[in-house]
Amino acid sequence: MRILGIDPGIAIAGFGFIDKDGMKLTPVQYGSIETEAGTPHEVRLKQVYESASALMDKYKPDSVAVEKLFFNRNVTTAFTVGEARGVIILAAAQRGLPITEYTPMQVKQAVVGYGKAEKRQVQEMVRMFLKLAKVPKPDDVADALAVAVCHAHASGMMSKINEVRRR
Repeated sequence: MRILGIDPGIAIAGFGFIDKDGMKLTPVQYGSIETEAGTPHEVRLKQVYESASALMDKYKPDSVAVEKLFFNRNVTTAFTVGEARGVIILAAAQRGLPITEYTPMQVKQAVVGYGKAEKRQVQEMVRMFLKLAKVPKPDDVADALAVAVCHAHASGMMSKINEVRRR
């Protein structure tokens, strides 16, 4: 199963494709979609949409996992990130891909085992799970891979639950 993890953003949207084979997780491709400040908002959204679409077409994920928004301060930023998140979800929906959303706390719980883990703990666990030489940069990329790892763990749990139900 190929999973695309997304950490949405308008300036930087992190992405990470991983393959899950049983309990083995293998990184396929990861990086960021970046748009330039000062570019008209609608152009930036179009750039995010087109880049996400091209990545999905090239790497052909079986499912997409997206981090849910959590903002407690800047409403304007929340709206902007929400719009970028929306165009990424649209690109996945147009391809008929199942989309699952995870809160930051769910991602931390799945990756570290503690829902209030620090960012560097999550990044180090992602590095270890995926056997990477170093933590991917910028942070948005490591966060996207964490979302993908979270989904891999969650989908593994659902497989086990469904197996038990069939018995």
